[in-house]
Formats: sequence, C-alpha cells, structure tokens
Amino acid sequence: QVQLVESGGGLVQAGGSLRLSCAASGGTFSNYVMGWFRQAPGKEREFVAGISRSGARTYYADSVKGRFTISRDNAKNTVYLQMNSLKPEDTAVYYCAATGSVSSTGWALLAEYDYWGQGTQVTVSS
Repeated sequence: QVQLVESGGGLVQAGGSLRLSCAASGGTFSNYVMGWFRQAPGKEREFVAGISRSGARTYYADSVKGRFTISRDNAKNTVYLQMNSLKPEDTAVYYCAATGSVSSTGWALLAEYDYWGQGTQVTVSS
C-alpha cells in the first residue's frame, strides 16, 4: 500500500510559479509510474502530467505543455511538478497518483492509477 502526500500549493498571481511535491511511502517508489491530475470546481478530474519509473519519459496535457515540468527523485521518494507562467484557469486541487504499470495509451486515464494523495489547492489570481 502506497501513501502519497502532496504539498506546495498556495495562492499565486497570474504569471507566477509554484512547485508541488508529492512524497511517497509504503512501497518501493521506483517501481511506480507517477502522475499529476487536477480538479477545478464543478469539473472532472483531469490529467496534467506523468512520468515513467526512471524519469526518462514524461507526458503532458496540451494545456500545460511548455509551462509545467514533472520530475522525480527516486532517492527521496518524491515526485515534483514545477508550474511556471500560471494562469487563472490552472486553479484547481492538484493530486498525485501512482500505479505499478500503465498502458501506452493509459497515461491520462484516472482508472489506470491505483493510489492517490489527498490533494493540494492551487489558486491563481488574475
């Protein structure tokens, strides 16, 4: 059983930056594919970014490409989401997620992920 705890959310002005962290425990972190998702009020949870076990491969939603960067430190059991050039539409609760395996077309699918954190709020003011 993997436990995930997100941190780093907060209030930031448009154009600003935040770095989210997700600390994992209870499993061998390097065995898990990791993802970041977000959910805005009244909307469905959506994929933001994903990273392979080694960190060699990353995937992004079109809405965040070029602005967000996902990375991981397997020695620290932590995955990060660096968010730059933030926009008001990035406002959401951000969740990290883990899965032992993901299909080649499944990175963005919530059902592919087995473990979820409790989320951290990101609010971007205009």
